[in-house]
Amino acid sequence: MYTDFTFSIIKPNAVRTGKTGPILAMINEAGFEIAAMRMVRLTKPQAESFYSVHKGKPFYEGLIDFMTSGPVVVMILRHENAVEQFRKLIGSTDPSKAEPGTIRKLFAVSTQMNAVHGSDSTENAAIEANFFFSGIERFL
Repeated sequence: MYTDFTFSIIKPNAVRTGKTGPILAMINEAGFEIAAMRMVRLTKPQAESFYSVHKGKPFYEGLIDFMTSGPVVVMILRHENAVEQFRKLIGSTDPSKAEPGTIRKLFAVSTQMNAVHGSDSTENAAIEANFFFSGIERFL
């Protein structure tokens, strides 16, 4: 099992407000290699499938509406201890609690519109990356 990769999404609010470049620069400056990247616009069925783990939670419908509101940038990132290192780089889900200098502290609007998603485990990184990129092994 590969452990030196993670998966990320630059969310619609960050893409819409022109923050993709600065976020990518921070990722690059932190030593991550972008192994795969593409811009997509999620359909409602795709978003519902990707976020199915949250179905039934109070924020689910709003999350689906938000994630289908515009294009997103999906990425497979490589780095030693990638999941842990990327979660440090992006900061807390709640931008008001994020450390200074983190992506979410700099670019998030709210807990939902927090600019980026980062996988919370290597196992979830593989599942999430496979959702958008077939045969992820070729990127690792």
